[in-house]
Amino acid sequence: MPLRPFALVPAFLLGLLLPATPVFAAADTARATERCEHEVAENLRRLRGRDAKEVQFLAARRVLTPQSDDETAIRGEGRYRAAGGASVSFSYGCAYSAASDSTSGVVLREAGGQRAAAAEKSFDPDLTNVSPQACESAAAEALKKLHPRVARINFGSDSRRLQPAELGRVAMTGDGSVERAPGMNLIPFSYRCEVEPRSGRVTAISTKE
Repeated sequence: MPLRPFALVPAFLLGLLLPATPVFAAADTARATERCEHEVAENLRRLRGRDAKEVQFLAARRVLTPQSDDETAIRGEGRYRAAGGASVSFSYGCAYSAASDSTSGVVLREAGGQRAAAAEKSFDPDLTNVSPQACESAAAEALKKLHPRVARINFGSDSRRLQPAELGRVAMTGDGSVERAPGMNLIPFSYRCEVEPRSGRVTAISTKE
């Protein structure tokens, strides 16, 4: 049987025939990290002004999670040096869109809220299961429902206050600022949440702008 000549397939046609494999490139990861952490640092400077110096991000605590073909969720931790020289820790989160090369949904929480645990001396509840972060997460979710295009939400740990609530619950109040849509000015807001101290469950949340 005579042999048929072997036909070479041009490289560009071969590329069309092979199935495409989506790749979350290292360059995209680096860009997502850069844009998110830049926005977080700018947020800190807007919120704290000169009190936020030497902002650092902890690479070991950074987590990037692809949400879709072009969107990535980033969360992590960092610290900055306050005006008095004290180191202030914070956690953050944001979403990065590769299509628009922009970030949204920036959430910033400062840690070390000694003032959050310092309420009136006569009020001394069991705070083992009471998490300020749970209250702030509930407040952030409430704000996102009010403003679906929210760009960033800031919480200030210095504003946290604890007080007794009905049925043996603990109430936490605090202040923050929210950018209700990309490009809008930050506006202040306050929040109040109630927590069941034994389980740590948030039973009520309200915000006021």
